[in-house]
Amino acid sequence: QVQLVESGGGLVQPGGSLRLSCAASGSILSIYDVGWYRQAPGKQRELVAAIASGGTRNYADAVKGRFTISRDNAKNMVYLQMNSLKPEDTAVYYCNAANRFTRAESWGKGTQVTVSS
Repeated sequence: QVQLVESGGGLVQPGGSLRLSCAASGSILSIYDVGWYRQAPGKQRELVAAIASGGTRNYADAVKGRFTISRDNAKNMVYLQMNSLKPEDTAVYYCNAANRFTRAESWGKGTQVTVSS
């Protein structure tokens, strides 16, 4: 089963940008559908963006046009480019991978993103 480690979070001002990275190990990333989720204090975890093993992407309405998900299967990496950040984007961001054959899921431990002036 794949193991996931997120990085790239931090404090950024409104309107700024961050790029999150998710490093996968223990399995080949190409057989996984991957997604970025986030959880703000007092709220449920929600899907932000996803990219299927075949490359199809989808985004939550709240981030369309501002966030871009991408993957590099050769490097076993997944990225989330976040632009025009807003205070409401503040959350812990988690990487998720689901095996396209077994649907077994893995989660990373998360990385904190704080958008504040």
